[in-house]
Amino acid sequence: MSPYLAELVGTALLIVLGGGVCANVNLKKSYAHGAGWLVINIGWGLAVTFAVYATGQFSGAHLNPAVTLGLAFNGDFLWSQVFGYIVAQMIGAIIGATIVYFHFLPHWKVTEDPGTKLGVFATGPAIPHTFANLMSEFIGTFVLVLGILTIGANKFADGLNPFIVGLLIVAIGVSLGGTTGYAINPARDLGPRIAHFILPIPGKGSSNWKYAWIPVVGPMLGGSFAGLFYQAVFIGNVVPAFWGVLVVSIIVFIIASMMTHRQAKLTLHQDSI
Repeated sequence: MSPYLAELVGTALLIVLGGGVCANVNLKKSYAHGAGWLVINIGWGLAVTFAVYATGQFSGAHLNPAVTLGLAFNGDFLWSQVFGYIVAQMIGAIIGATIVYFHFLPHWKVTEDPGTKLGVFATGPAIPHTFANLMSEFIGTFVLVLGILTIGANKFADGLNPFIVGLLIVAIGVSLGGTTGYAINPARDLGPRIAHFILPIPGKGSSNWKYAWIPVVGPMLGGSFAGLFYQAVFIGNVVPAFWGVLVVSIIVFIIASMMTHRQAKLTLHQDSI
């Protein structure tokens, strides 16, 4: 198997099981309906574990553009392969989301709320706040990539690493995931969101494109900075890209803060009318 095909297949498996647990818990007339947040977190952790076991030997099982960027900035991955990996991950995510759609085919019609249907495919904020939502995705992905790098630096028994990474996903979900649904993976959010937009889901409503940039930009910046942070702080090798990504991140957060302020003023004005 080529590494690009492995990334496609692995990401598809990730979304089938991860998006599947969201559908299982949230769509009506599923036996798991209402099982709760902890089940979703465990489901995503096991999804990552299985997908990494399935394809790690062929591609390293990044399954996430933010991880690919973080490893490239850390010097553990070739920049020449970054674009191909990200394209494969996006295609795999769309395929995985489409499989989830067909698996739960009769449940879309009996689930009335459009937001619940979108939540099977893509994330959204518990409280809409551009700056805070972006920061949540940045921090969650920073912890993910830093965790992957530190796990890799330890001597585990052969074959145990994917299981530990799965536990890391669960830890991020139960500790940090309640603010935005913890996309921490641009392909995991954008790919299924595209599928939601395309697929003929009964009563699906909007795909919430105005929010879609946050679970893409936040994880990209958080993952990239984590790779550079690991090099700088853990290894003691500060490269120019560290300062470049830091400056870009600060600029993006300043813009997000301005957007949040403008939205707050607009809401206040509408409330006063």
